[in-house]
Amino acid sequence: MAQPPILSWEGLGLQQGGRWLLSDLDLHIGPRDRIALIGRNGAGKTTLFKLIDTQVEPDKGLRKVKPGTRIVLLEQEPDFTGHATLMDWAMEGELPPALHEVEAIAGQLGIDMATPCAGASGGERRRAAIARALAQDPDLLLMDEPTNHLDLAAIDWLEDWLSRFKGAFVVISHDRTFLKRLTTTTLWLDRGSMRRKEVGFGGYEAWEEQVFAEEARNAERLDAKLKIEAHWLERGVTARRKRNQGRLEKLWQMRAVRAAMIGPQGAAKLQLAVQDDFKSKSVIVAENVNKSYGERRIIRDFSMRIQRGDRIGVVGANGTGKTTLLKLLTGEIQPDSGSVTIAKTLTGVMIDQQRSLMSPDKTVRQVLAEGGDWIDVGDSRKHVQGYLKEFLFDPSIVDAKVGTLSGGERSRLLLAREFARKSNLLVLDEPTNDLDLETLDLLQEVIADYDGTVLIVSHDRDFLDRTVTMTLGLDGSGRIDVVAGGYEDWVAQRRAARAGPPPTPPVSGRGERGGPTPQPPPASGRGSKKLTYKDQRDYELLPARIEELEAAIAKGEDILADPDLYARDPQRFATISQGIANARAEKDAAEERWLELAEAVEG
Repeated sequence: MAQPPILSWEGLGLQQGGRWLLSDLDLHIGPRDRIALIGRNGAGKTTLFKLIDTQVEPDKGLRKVKPGTRIVLLEQEPDFTGHATLMDWAMEGELPPALHEVEAIAGQLGIDMATPCAGASGGERRRAAIARALAQDPDLLLMDEPTNHLDLAAIDWLEDWLSRFKGAFVVISHDRTFLKRLTTTTLWLDRGSMRRKEVGFGGYEAWEEQVFAEEARNAERLDAKLKIEAHWLERGVTARRKRNQGRLEKLWQMRAVRAAMIGPQGAAKLQLAVQDDFKSKSVIVAENVNKSYGERRIIRDFSMRIQRGDRIGVVGANGTGKTTLLKLLTGEIQPDSGSVTIAKTLTGVMIDQQRSLMSPDKTVRQVLAEGGDWIDVGDSRKHVQGYLKEFLFDPSIVDAKVGTLSGGERSRLLLAREFARKSNLLVLDEPTNDLDLETLDLLQEVIADYDGTVLIVSHDRDFLDRTVTMTLGLDGSGRIDVVAGGYEDWVAQRRAARAGPPPTPPVSGRGERGGPTPQPPPASGRGSKKLTYKDQRDYELLPARIEELEAAIAKGEDILADPDLYARDPQRFATISQGIANARAEKDAAEERWLELAEAVEG
């Protein structure tokens, strides 16, 4: 660490329920650290944040904080009780933020701080909490699941703000894309201890596998119990990821078939080959569907066939009509015109983001097996404790109250219960909220192995890219993009649509392989905006610069893939990590700049 830490803790320990939740941790946070805090649900991540923020007193350890350091905690579930409006809540506290700062950030996030707390949605409360936290100008920002309940536009805004943030931050998040883009250091809480590695989340999984492999080798010299535990660790992580690679290959094949069905005329033969079978497997058919509320058109001329086994992702900003579309497709509401035909054999299970079916007074056994020892899972019967292990629970929690579980554990329990029910349609509304990364891997597996059709509304970009065969993208105009693939495929299609069709090149312009050499559209002329000299230069040169940055990022990541680099040369490791982060920031800015210029050229 080049500069002295702004916060450090030596020998930190905390007991919980007669055991050490955290034991002898050493923690050091520098003034510009970008840290991902990783660990299973229940490992103590949120508790560590409360210790840093002095909301919880440790049982041992020496804490040192640089004088004047302002620490701000963005909680996962802030308490709005007793406040009339979101602004009243935001201005509470011994050192409230400046009113104009809260209003400025709230305006950029699109939240009205005069909204009553009692009627505020999860997304509105999350935006208000972000506005309050950022307006306090922290030196150290602690963020507990900051992207929960945010739509994609708000996540993009937060990522941009954090990329320019001058202080340090530590973040707990299930959003892999968010973590990969922003973090350069990883803290891993595991079984009461903490490991640190100067690598962003992009290198975490390889590091995790390396650690577990080393533990497995060490356990071979110990007793049988440890051997079994090490074997479980290795299988629970490394083998699962290998298995997931096979599932991803299958997912790509399904996407290719789907692309042929909705593709251009050139795919007509393949389309005809699959269409008859496709019609027979259709479970939901929407034809020329329109839906309005008042003067606002929510859904416009939407048609598609959803077949058995499809995994459909629904994305878009809050208010664009995602929930309305789900209700139309599941028959909960009827269209104003057009039709939605649902197969008579379709039986659905809905897992909503409010987790409304979980009663805190019930035991885990009551939730899963109505108080018994056995649970029917599809066509088989399983012992409730064995079924708990499949969902990464310690079987001993079988008689624990739901209210004693963490938010992530409650979400995992709900998934365990709902996936046991017989169904052929699964509707998931923000399923990734509160889940840890390992549970997300498990959820991806369960969805991949599910025989029925899945509809998913989610802001988690990585989760969608790993899970869905098709994406329905809503932009608020009523038009719905139907894209074969995941979130990134939808983004690529939108970029291509903004850039417009490629221009027809002159006959003499040939590339090395005999194809036409791409040419940028003219900088001025009919239907286009006259660019300044600087704009024209940027428009012409930025594509090459973006390619250079992509090559530099790939080269740096190849170097960091060396598992021994940090131990051998930590300074070089830190320099390359920072270089990659800088290159990514420059590449994102360059892409945005070029897209703006392309839109100006189109007029």
